[in-house]
Amino acid sequence: MVPDTGKGVPPLLAAQAQEGDGGVMARRATLDRDEQSAVHDETLAGVPIPARKGRQAAVPWRGAGGRWAIWVLRAVAWAALLLIAFRGVAAIMTKPAAAPPAGAAAAAGPTFPVSLAKSYAQEFGAVYLNFNPATAGQRAAELSAFLPTGTDPQLGWNGAGTERLQSEQVAAISVQNDHSAIVTLLAQVSDSLIELAVPIYSADGGMVVSGEPALLPAPARIAPPQPASQQADSVTAAALTAELPGFFQAYASGDQVTLSRYLAKGTQVTGLNGAFAFGSIQNVTVPFGGSARNITVTVLWHQATGAASPASGQAVGAAPGGLEMTYQMTVVRQGTSWYVQAIGASTQAQSGPP
Repeated sequence: MVPDTGKGVPPLLAAQAQEGDGGVMARRATLDRDEQSAVHDETLAGVPIPARKGRQAAVPWRGAGGRWAIWVLRAVAWAALLLIAFRGVAAIMTKPAAAPPAGAAAAAGPTFPVSLAKSYAQEFGAVYLNFNPATAGQRAAELSAFLPTGTDPQLGWNGAGTERLQSEQVAAISVQNDHSAIVTLLAQVSDSLIELAVPIYSADGGMVVSGEPALLPAPARIAPPQPASQQADSVTAAALTAELPGFFQAYASGDQVTLSRYLAKGTQVTGLNGAFAFGSIQNVTVPFGGSARNITVTVLWHQATGAASPASGQAVGAAPGGLEMTYQMTVVRQGTSWYVQAIGASTQAQSGPP
């Protein structure tokens, strides 16, 4: 049996102490040194460590409960990056081209002077398309102002025959580069309609006819298509035939007070200011429709009083000259009357001779 020491020591330890006090003392001394060393190390580190009371409590396992928040934050971050990237690309694709800085057009180099070349070619044509052996010297002198030095002064004319320019207009211009272009003139020469292509060279503010012109055919005469047949409103046509003479009389004189009586609200028409006198209504074509109609009106105009004179070759007291013209008009009905809303040229094909 193991005797009870009476000091609260467990029997097993008391038995070990009896068997060898030295061994117990050695183990206890070692334990004391280990505890003192640990306390000493913790003191040197400046971090007090509380006394241990049995086994340290294990940290509870959190499982995957905290990871879902991380995945949500990652998804939000990726979405934000993708949105920024998309908007950046869209901004680049839709960004308008930057306006060129002031003076950039001038720095790009000279451009061909189109307006000047048209006028220059027209002046040249007025000399070139007139020739007569009696005035050959004058023609050569006038042409020299348009030609390079050393060029044939008659520019290809052999000195025979005559030609008379009646009228000319610039029909077109084809710019080849910054210095060269072809100006095409439409001219009436000796009762014939022609085109004349004139090569023009421009540099350093100067201009010259750089070569011989080319004679080209005038635009071919063609037949326009006939208008599609449509049923006419003869009742409205008769009403307008009675109302429109007053409008055209005011239109011929340009009297705004009288003219305004025939115009729809908000419409403005200037008139001819006495250049011609109204003769008569020759024809009115009115399609069926509502309160607004697009109609065609043919009018006979007379020369204004006093236009004939002995100088014009017309005998004084003779019947005035007349011109038949066709108009496209828009009229609107207000109450029982029709008012003019617009007037202009008609594209209707010309009818045959009366």
